[in-house]
Amino acid sequence: MNAIDRLVGLLTKLPGIGKKTAGRLAYFILDADPSYARQLAEELQSLHDHIRRCSVCGSFTESDPCPICQDPGRDQSVLCVVERAQDVRVIEEGHEFHGRYHVLGGLIAPLDGIGPDKLAIGQLMNRIRRGGIREIILALNPTVEGDTTALYLHKILKETGVQVSRLASGLPVGGDLEYADRLTLSRSFRGRIPM
Repeated sequence: MNAIDRLVGLLTKLPGIGKKTAGRLAYFILDADPSYARQLAEELQSLHDHIRRCSVCGSFTESDPCPICQDPGRDQSVLCVVERAQDVRVIEEGHEFHGRYHVLGGLIAPLDGIGPDKLAIGQLMNRIRRGGIREIILALNPTVEGDTTALYLHKILKETGVQVSRLASGLPVGGDLEYADRLTLSRSFRGRIPM
């Protein structure tokens, strides 16, 4: 294998990057100014030196605790529970949520050997026991694993007296009924709201 093949092989290990896209990226880097490749390599190399997990919420940050956990203007009584650190970024880009976060680090997936003990559920319970949290919003993907995790969390959180809610799911804005799958339609009907 030559250097291009090795780079393509490494790029295909990234999520959502197939062999064709990896090839396009590799040739883009080759066609770009060499300083771009050096800067990209330096940023990748220093990533683990500068970025760590927030000791409070589990999100990625350069400072510990992260800016969101340090922000006194955020509602400390509302906690949004997400699967991965990148979910925090997605929610933040929407500018709708003004509370704090808790990153589970995955979802319960028994077939993959991932049980509740492998997630940051214990840390979540510790945050609740410390007090001050009145609502937990479960912002988990509407998949089998997401539903399983949400049901498990709802069960154990019920005993804490904290209000538990889950993000609505159903038809997307601009979506067409003709292309909606059965599960999406079912969730849309169950989650309907009065007008």
